[in-house]
Order: sequence, then structure tokens, then C-alpha cells
Amino acid sequence: MERHGVESSSSLCRREESVIKCNLPKAAFLTYSVPYMVSGVSGKSRDRRHSLFGSSSVGKPTNLSRRSFLGQEIDSAQDFVGCKVNYEGSRRTRKTPMVTKIEMVETAAKPVTQTGNRLADLCIDSIRFLAIDAVENAKSGHPGMPMGMAPAAYVLFENFLKFNPKNPFWVNRDRFVLSNGHGSMLLYALLYLCGYDSVTLEDIKKFRHIHSRTPGHPENIETAGVEVTTGPLGQGIANAVGLAAAEAHLAAVYNRPGHDLIDHYTYVFMGDGCVMEGISNEACSLAGHLKLGKLIAIYDDNSISIDGKTDVAFTEDVGKRYEALGWHVVTVENGNFDLQAIFDAIQKAKQVHDKPSLIRLKTTIGYGSPNKANTGEVHGAALGAEEVKLTRESLSWPFKEFEVPEEALRHYRRHIETGQRIEREWQAKWEAYKKAFPELAAQFERTVLNKKLPDNWESALISAAEKGGDMATRQASQAMLNALAPMMPELVGGSADLAPSCLTMMKNVPSFQHNCREGRYFHYGVREHAMGAISNGLYHHNTGLRPFAATFFIFTDYMRASIRLSALSRAAVIYIMTHDSVALGEDGPTHQPIEHLASFRAMPNVYMLRPADVTETAAAYIAALKSTSTPSILALSRQKLPKLKNSSVEGCLKGAYILSDNTGSGGTPDFILTASGSEVHVVENAAEKLRQEGKSIRVVSFPCWELFEQQSREYQESVFPPNVGKELRLVCEAGSSFGWERYVGHMVTIDQFGVSGKGDDILKHFGITVENVLKQVKAVL
Repeated sequence: MERHGVESSSSLCRREESVIKCNLPKAAFLTYSVPYMVSGVSGKSRDRRHSLFGSSSVGKPTNLSRRSFLGQEIDSAQDFVGCKVNYEGSRRTRKTPMVTKIEMVETAAKPVTQTGNRLADLCIDSIRFLAIDAVENAKSGHPGMPMGMAPAAYVLFENFLKFNPKNPFWVNRDRFVLSNGHGSMLLYALLYLCGYDSVTLEDIKKFRHIHSRTPGHPENIETAGVEVTTGPLGQGIANAVGLAAAEAHLAAVYNRPGHDLIDHYTYVFMGDGCVMEGISNEACSLAGHLKLGKLIAIYDDNSISIDGKTDVAFTEDVGKRYEALGWHVVTVENGNFDLQAIFDAIQKAKQVHDKPSLIRLKTTIGYGSPNKANTGEVHGAALGAEEVKLTRESLSWPFKEFEVPEEALRHYRRHIETGQRIEREWQAKWEAYKKAFPELAAQFERTVLNKKLPDNWESALISAAEKGGDMATRQASQAMLNALAPMMPELVGGSADLAPSCLTMMKNVPSFQHNCREGRYFHYGVREHAMGAISNGLYHHNTGLRPFAATFFIFTDYMRASIRLSALSRAAVIYIMTHDSVALGEDGPTHQPIEHLASFRAMPNVYMLRPADVTETAAAYIAALKSTSTPSILALSRQKLPKLKNSSVEGCLKGAYILSDNTGSGGTPDFILTASGSEVHVVENAAEKLRQEGKSIRVVSFPCWELFEQQSREYQESVFPPNVGKELRLVCEAGSSFGWERYVGHMVTIDQFGVSGKGDDILKHFGITVENVLKQVKAVL
């Protein structure tokens, strides 16, 4: 290494300041000899020993200005050996001291400031070290956020959150959402400490292991006590808007003076990444408009992301932005250990009833880690064994790996008794409510507690279909919504500023607004991404609400992440997607879906339904409402479609069925034509012409691959007989050919972007016609 300024001082008492840079993992001490004089007589050298880290060998602070190492950067134990060191010692010193060796010794990390409350510190550090140890054990994870947010979590769970660990699904619990889901160990630690059966200490030791109940990011389907699946940043806060809206709606519908069945808060932890993601702004804008006063978000403002300091990309004033969105904003300057300030901020937020609240909590990511706190390193990687040891010393934590002090565990487990008592008190209210309001109580029991659909709902849909005629399937969808609306108070939803086009308004159903909480129609504005996530929140409120969300099919591109989380988290949201093909016409290729059917067929746990007429549209709604764990996407036409002679609700519910077939009993078709949606009548008309030429033609309506794949092999082969191979099957669909090769050998499809023009002209341009189907079949036969 290069050495600078190591010559002796020209003055015995000259002071030279410098900064020591050290890359060594342990404490380094200089040992050097200093000559001294006694009564003017030269004496022997005396050894001196000083820490390069600024503390003496006995742990007392050392003033670095009393000696100078002048910018040396230490990379190895020998870098300073042989160097002269300026030293301000006795005026009798006559020689410049010389470094003779460098010692490497273990020293205790400097203690960090904590709350001053011994029990609170035990409880807070129990969260921190469960997170630290779990991440270290997994060699993977995000320890920094739990370490920084543990004090806020302790204050919230200790003083505010209303829950029963032994009944995670109690209807009137407060909802807690970890939007910055990478810090999942914070939540798992709390669930274990508070006594939830879903997370044991063994589960924490299996953090991020396959098939564990403690996956890398929180999943509601894996772990009771996790309200929503989070991980993609911003989704959690958007889900929370749905949770808070559900609470506000149900409270307005069911609460009566002296009888508050629904009365709870939605609390959210979110980080810088959540605030940066656009979905959070969409959702929080709507929350501000709706004045959701029982939504309280605590923003972990630690100014660190994976790339390091957030100011490399993010310098806006978040508080002012949220004030502009209509939120109440309060800042806590010290979120590391000022528990009273955190308490006061939450308490103040609860007193604001006409605005959601953002608590801007200034924290240090990885608080307690001597060398990694306040760095990007602690965001998404284990601390490492040496740093874990130093962190234990820094936080004065004498306990072994995964050990929780009995006093802290006992304190947390008080929530079991408290939660059971609170639920018993609610049950008493429920019993009184049933006597006072028997009709509302019956509805509450059916929808909220039992999540049971009303009697005769299927027959209402079938009846609506029977009354329908030739119409666009978006019009058929409107008929279904209006058949359900009077009998299903749990049916809620809306569109992204497209109600007149998607035809989603329900008769005599008011809009959900801040002054009309009982309204069931949601005006989402042009916020597709948030609309999907809010719908997931409405569903995961777990009180029987059945949300729908509508826009043009093409704009699923804006909300795909939310739809994917519907599928992953098993939220049976109904996505009403109209204008489903190039046939929408003049709006052109920016609005014309091509690859969208294929992409959602490729997404796991989604029903991609494309009904061919009003009857199949009724069946699509039946399939969607019968599902309690799979979202459904209904791709609906803009253009009018004929009501098919043989269309069948029962057949549609099997995913694919024989619409027509002129093959004699026991015979084999010469050819099978299949299609979905608006192309079914095209292949049916082509089949009639082929039949007139003496051909045996089967037509298969194929509205839903996923439902068809659930059927028995016997049924599947009854629709597509093995002896009529793919070379004798053709599909016609106004979308991508991708995936159809599993069923057919010939395709009349579209594998390029659309064009602007009249819908019929565009269909002719791409060959989605009877004539082209006939041409392709005759080329084979």
C-alpha cells in the first residue's frame, strides 16, 4: 500500500488530525515504543497500545487527535509495521515512535441506544433476533426491515391491534398488512410470539424452506394470520385500501345505533419501494378521495434500497405528496427507540376520521448492526456470522440462536387471553343484534359469516339468459349483473372509468362514496392496476364480498400483476373484460387484444372464460361465482353475436362441449371445428355448408380450457375422440395461435397486431370468416 505523511513531526507538541480507514473485521491495535526521559536523563522505551477503531485496550474512548496515522488505509495486519507515527506525548519525548507490530483482537461492539424500558427492549429485540437468526439459518432473506421496524411493530401489537391469535379469521379483527413483504420475518416473529398456531419456532427455523409455513414473502394461503399475499411492492398498500373499503361498506350496511358489528382498523407497514411503485399512488389517491379514515399506513422511511441510498433515484417529499392525495400525514423523527412518539402518532391517526393516515417513521434499516446498519447490504442478505455476533453485543442480547427470553414470550402471549375476551364480547353483541334485527342478522349470517350464496341465484342467471336474444356478450354480462344485484348484497365492484362501455352499472345500486358507504358500485377512475389490487383486498377481507372489476381486455396489461396475485392468493375476483378482439374496430391495434387470451391461459389458477352467446355468458357467471379460490376473466365481445341454437350452460361449465354434430350414431366425424367466443358462430356456419356437401362435421364450443382440463379423460375424449386426430381438427379464434397446438393441427388465428377500421373489415382482413375456414378444411379433406 502507498504510505503518506509518516515522517516525524517537526515540533514535539504539534497536533496532526487524520481519519483512519480500516477494512479489517476485528479490532486492530497499534503497539509502538515511546522513549521518555526522567529528570533530564534518557530512559528506556515504554510500550504504548492504541486502538485503530477509537477505543483503548480496556474499552475506554481514545481521542484520535492525540496521535496521527495520516490517512493510512489498513488492509492487512502488517501494513503499518515499520511506519513512524506522530505522537503528542510528554514534552520530554525526544524521538518519533515507531510501530513495532499490529495486534488483532476481539472486542465488544459499541452498544446502541434502546428504549430504556427493559421489558420493551426484550420484546423488541425478540422480533429482531428471530428475524436475524431465521435469515442467517436460511442464508437468504431480508433482515434489515424487521430490525428497523421492530419498535413500531411492538407498539402497534402491544397497544392498538385488535386480534385473537386462536381465531385468525374472527370477523371484527383489525387487519394488518405487511406491504413491504420482503420483511416477512417481522410478521412471522409476531405471529409466533403472540401465540398463533400457524407459526411455531420450528416453522421459523424452516424460514424460506420448501413446504414451510414461513415462505420468503407472506402468503395468505400458507399462513393463518397473513391477511394478503405481498411481495411485489405496492400491492399490499393497495390491498389495504380494499380491506378498509370493505370495513366501511359493511359497517354502513349492518351497524345500527348501539350495535356496531363491524368496527375495526386496517394497519399497513410499507417501505420506500412501495411508495415508489405507481400502484400505491393509484390506490392511495382513491383512498384519499374516499376518505377512508380507518386506514393507517406506517411508512418505514429509512432512505435505503438495494442500490444504496434512495436519493440516487428518489428525492420527492413523500409527506407533501400524500397530503395532496388527501391523507393526514404525521412524522416521527426517531422510529428507532422513541416508543412514545410512535404511540402518539398512531393515537393521533385514529382520531382523524375523514382522512386515511400516513405515519412517516424515520428508522435505521438494520438497527443494531455495527457495520451494516443504514446500508444496502442489510436490505436483502444475511448479516453473516461475525456481524450477527457483533449485533448481539451491540444490542446486549445474551441469548442463543432462536432463543426467546421467557419474560418476553410470556408478555406477548397475554394476547391470547385478551383476544379471546375481545371476541367473546363481540359474540355477546352479535347475540343481541340477532334479537334486535333478525332480517339483517340473517343476511349477515349468510353472507359475512357463512359466505353462502343466496338460494336460486343460478336459476336467476339461467332465466336472464332465456330471456336474452342476439346481443353482444358485454350486454349479456350486464343482464347477468342486474339479475344478481337485487338478491346478492355481497356483489360489489366497478370499472376503470368505463361503465358505459363495459356495461357494469347495476340498476338501483348506488356508488360507494365517502358519503354513501352502503353503495356497492366502485368508480375506480383510470386506475386499472389499483382496481385489481383493491378487488383482491375486498375479497380477502374474508367477509363474503364478491368483487368484480371491469375494463377493456387490452388493459389487463396495466393490471396483470394484480390479476396474477388474485390467482396466487386464491382471490375469486370476477374480471369483466370487454372489447375482446380486433372486432372492436376503429380504435385500432393499441386497443385490440392479440396475445391476451393465450397469456391468461398460461397463468396458473385462472379461469379464462370466453362465452359465445348469452347462454354461455350465464354459465361463465355461474362458474365464476361457484369458485371460491380461482379468479375468473370473462372476455366479452363489443359486437352483437347470435344466440346459438344448442348452446348449453351445462356444457359450458365443462369448458368445452359438442355444440352440433351430424355424424350418425356410433360414427366418426370427418372433421372437428372448434372455437371460442365470437368465432363459434363462424365455425357453426362453416360446418353447415360442409354438411350440405355430405361431410360429417362436429362443432365444439370451447369457452374455457381450464374447466375442460378438470374433466375426466373419458369426457375429454368424448369431445375430441382420439381417432379424429389433430390433423382433422381446426380452431378459429381472433387471437394468438399460441397453445392451441395441444388440441388441433390447423388454426385460423391472428399472430400479429391488429389494424384500425370497421370491425367486419378487420375480421375479413385476418381471415376470420366462414369462407377462410371452408378453404382450410377443404385443403385437408
